[in-house]
Order: sequence, then structure tokens, then C-alpha cells
Amino acid sequence: MEKFKRLKNEGNDFVKMGEYEEAANKYSECMKLNTEECTVYTNRALCYLKLYKYEEAKQDCDHVLQIEDSNIKAFYRRALAYKGLQVRKKNMAGI
Repeated sequence: MEKFKRLKNEGNDFVKMGEYEEAANKYSECMKLNTEECTVYTNRALCYLKLYKYEEAKQDCDHVLQIEDSNIKAFYRRALAYKGLQVRKKNMAGI
């Protein structure tokens, strides 16, 4: 559990510095230790949104909502992911 907290805190520090790829990697390491901790999924979803990885962000939020069906951050970030996917789809249609 101590390693999990350390990795999560390192991920949080990377987010504060705007290092979203590194933060996502730390949260992914956390998930190997505990798949039920929803905050690392919503945190990684935030990173994916910042990296324009909308499908990955949506998947993380979907996972959280299967565990906690009223998680506000997961709903909000999934909505942002859907919005990003729609914008991408419109841009692709214009090509």
C-alpha cells in the first residue's frame, strides 16, 4: 500500500508540473497494485484528456462508473472525452 501511495503522489506531482505522459505512467503503475482505486483512473483520464487521447480517457471513466456509478469526476471527464471524440470525428469528415 505504501508503494501505491508513493506512485500516486508522484503522478500527482507530474500533473502539477504539466507532465501528463509521465503522470499517466505513474497512475498505470498504481493500477497494477490496486485496480479498485477509482481516483487513479479519473486522474489518468485527466492526463489522457490533456494528451488528446479521448478514447483512453473514456475507457478509464467507464471503468470507474462500473465501480462507482455516481462518481462526478468520471461523468465529467467522460463527457469531455466524448466531446473530444466528436470534434475529432468532425475534423476527419472535413478532410
